Amino acid sequence: MHLSMVFNNSGRKVRQGKIMARSDTRFREAFNHLLDFCATMPAGAELPAEATLSEAAGVSRTVVRRCLTRMADLGIVAWDGRAKHLLRAPLTADRIALPDTSGGRDQLEKRFLDWVLRFDVPADTPLSVAELARTFDVAPHDLKEFLASLSRFGLVARRPRGGWILRGFTKDFAIELSDFRLILELDAIAKVAEAPVDHPVWQRLAELRAAHLALADRIATDFHEFSKLDEAFHEAINSVVRNRFMAESQKVISLIFHYHYMWDKTHEMDRNLAAINEHLAVIDALEARDAPRACEAARQHLRTSKSTLLSSLRHHALG
Repeated sequence: MHLSMVFNNSGRKVRQGKIMARSDTRFREAFNHLLDFCATMPAGAELPAEATLSEAAGVSRTVVRRCLTRMADLGIVAWDGRAKHLLRAPLTADRIALPDTSGGRDQLEKRFLDWVLRFDVPADTPLSVAELARTFDVAPHDLKEFLASLSRFGLVARRPRGGWILRGFTKDFAIELSDFRLILELDAIAKVAEAPVDHPVWQRLAELRAAHLALADRIATDFHEFSKLDEAFHEAINSVVRNRFMAESQKVISLIFHYHYMWDKTHEMDRNLAAINEHLAVIDALEARDAPRACEAARQHLRTSKSTLLSSLRHHALG
């Protein structure tokens, strides 16, 4: 895509092409998400209001209207003012291909945390932006923004005379992170229990239930697949919370807890099977709309997760 330069209100140059690319990616993701939403409805069903669709897809109403226009052009919905009806079930061919984001922010987060959390880098190591930018194949400016975002969680810090330093992943950090995660996820659990019956989270939880039961059946051979399922489970729970600060926090938290499953392989199969059952207990309580039971099940699961995280640190002589 051609990148033309424009000026924002402050007079700084911005890359118009990149802004358009991000906007297009949001539209593509939202469109596919709304297709998934419609796939849970029977033909002839009335779609909810634009505000509800906007919340479900996590985008503005303007983007939702673009999605509805495309869906109407494809004959998926009939749209006349506020009236929106599903004409047919979405097909795989209706989906829009997403751009390759292999060099994007998500990949940078995963590669950097993999580098840090595998304990290859000791605490209090000075970080060279130029060297890291070459290592992770990103622009120095993008790396600086990323380090600034991590500084809020104490993994890195600015040096008094400029530059950055890795503060390290310690026992105290793990405990504080676990306690913060508990606060965030219990709030999300309560919101899931109150979600309306047509909220996409219920379909997602039904899919996750089936995936957990399937993995439990083949746990003897495929127990190593649990880390991805765990990430998907917590992502689904937290998806109901529309708060930009919580979303950013959860992203880093989920990555860190995802990685800790790779550190200590002791009794991994038994631990993962126990975690599967803890996830299912949360899903059972949520589907019963029993918020207190769901919160207690989540509290128990997060206690176990915290214990596993600390055990992993001891395994690496950091506890």
